[in-house]
Amino acid sequence: MIRILLVDDHEVVRIGLATLLRRHEDFEVVGEAGTAAEAVEMAVRLRPNVVVMDIRLPDNSGIEACREIRASVPGARVIMLTSYADDEAMFASIMAGAEGYVLKMIGSDALVKAVQTVAKGEPLLDPTVTRRLVAYLQDRQAGRQRYESLSDQEVRILHLIADGKTNKEIAAEVFLSEKTVRNHVSNILSKLGLSNRTQAAAYVLRTRGELKVQ
Repeated sequence: MIRILLVDDHEVVRIGLATLLRRHEDFEVVGEAGTAAEAVEMAVRLRPNVVVMDIRLPDNSGIEACREIRASVPGARVIMLTSYADDEAMFASIMAGAEGYVLKMIGSDALVKAVQTVAKGEPLLDPTVTRRLVAYLQDRQAGRQRYESLSDQEVRILHLIADGKTNKEIAAEVFLSEKTVRNHVSNILSKLGLSNRTQAAAYVLRTRGELKVQ
């Protein structure tokens, strides 16, 4: 018997999922939660084999709840359910320990198979999501290579751009002329494939946890 915990802040969605899954004699829906906190508490208490969880919850993200559940109940397998194929969320879900990431428009038979697959300890990704993940990882790798092509000085200037510093302020901080800083900024944008300072700042903010000042 596969014990399932459903997590979604919309009661109608939970009812629909529960009705669908209870049609199968090998499935037992042992609980339903509407928030991330409830999901973690119920997972610890009920010890489900599979958690089917919405990625967006009112009190916290499903991704964070997934991470907590996997830490507290290692035997629980998590399927993230979402309405949108969001590359960042998909990658974060997998890094948090989710075995599956499927879109809500998935067919009923496919969802049943997804639950059965992850319950056996096998990873599962919707084919469309898999293609997006591969492209996303390739893009991240290319971005890492572009970042590593920056000199130490360029890395420092890039982070100062992200801090909102003007060329004049950067020049004073790194002891260079303003003209030299402008040249560095131009080179940084070219190497990273970016068009302007705003994109450079967004790039650093988006990858702040990975990109360190050298």
